[in-house]
Amino acid sequence: MEIIQLLEKLFPICRSITGNGIRETLNILSELAPIKQLEFPTGIQVFDWIIPKEWNIKDAYIKDKQGNKLVDFKENNLHVLGYSVPINKKVSKQELLSHIITLPDMPDAIPYATSYYKERWGFCIEHKKLENFIDDEYEVCIDSKLEEGFLTIGEGYIQGKTEDEILLSTYVCHPSMANNELSGPVVQTFLYKYLLSKKSDLNYSYRFLYVPETIGSITYLAHYGDVLKQKVKAGYVITCIGNDAPFTYKKSKQGDSLSDRAAINVLKSYNKEFNILDWFPWGSDERQYCSSGFNLPIGSLMRSLYGTYKEYHTSLDNLDFISEQAIKNSIQTYIDIIESIETNEIYINTNPHCEPQLGKRGLYPNLGSQKSYESYIKKIQWLLALSDGKHDVIDIAEKLNLPAKDFKDEINKLIEAGLLERYSRK
Repeated sequence: MEIIQLLEKLFPICRSITGNGIRETLNILSELAPIKQLEFPTGIQVFDWIIPKEWNIKDAYIKDKQGNKLVDFKENNLHVLGYSVPINKKVSKQELLSHIITLPDMPDAIPYATSYYKERWGFCIEHKKLENFIDDEYEVCIDSKLEEGFLTIGEGYIQGKTEDEILLSTYVCHPSMANNELSGPVVQTFLYKYLLSKKSDLNYSYRFLYVPETIGSITYLAHYGDVLKQKVKAGYVITCIGNDAPFTYKKSKQGDSLSDRAAINVLKSYNKEFNILDWFPWGSDERQYCSSGFNLPIGSLMRSLYGTYKEYHTSLDNLDFISEQAIKNSIQTYIDIIESIETNEIYINTNPHCEPQLGKRGLYPNLGSQKSYESYIKKIQWLLALSDGKHDVIDIAEKLNLPAKDFKDEINKLIEAGLLERYSRK
């Protein structure tokens, strides 16, 4: 399934923090890579939170006295306040308007709004459409169910050569929004598919989480957080990564984790504009993973930072707001970061007294372009100079403004020649 096909298939689905929309979304993503669905009963306590009742919706509308639909959930699922309780009755204009949310400063946009933890009903509409409400009474219908059920989390896993893990997490709880919702699951799933094709070569194991934002990551951490604390060495929350803005990287709370160093190393090597942000305690699920009780090394690579672009949490965050090329580039960037993490090790130069004679070991090129020759030799020289048990490959890669992954061939050649060996920490 191609990127655009996948986006078009997922976009119309009404997702929320619970319900069939998440399950349907995970079923579709599972066509690309295997995703197991974990179910957690509503009503159970997860740290300071309670998993709310499961919410599903079939239809919703507002009709005027003539039976005309002024608002129709089937035209855009953002029209209903998320988690609205069911209602089917006639109400006065005054009462109806008290249950309508608009954005006066964005009259053409439908706002995205929810009420997960307080039972109420409501509609979200374009502000300009308020002028259509001229009757004194309206028929209001929200055909929804709020009942005992489950919260669903998707989980994928690739076993590497070690039990050390890289955690990749995205959320699947927003309805029809493209950058803020779908870009994350799509990028993560194509990254997952790529890593499956490299499974036999992976040093790390990889865990892929598809959670409803906030309550999902809290639920997963409540059940498996202690395991993650033992195993996770790096990771990222993947969100807001489908539009054409420059990359923004939000560091983990640790600030200098392997996640941070690998992401920044790769972004610097592109020689393009990007932004680096220190960690802050709001945003997406990195605020749960990095909370004091866990302090996992989880950063987040985005494009437009959530909350900073006008289309955010509105119907204007549609498929026209993102691009296939931006998503492909985002997938490749995450691949470069992961491959740099995979390459990153600390090595020891086994022949540290002056320069080794490369020619007699077949390491000195005598053919090829001057440019490739210079790059190759510089990488060899920096590897030998800084492989002292104190510097890792990312440190060395920074000297040449290259991603750590670009040193893989030279490292292997030096190991084969007996000039490098992996540093064993004791």
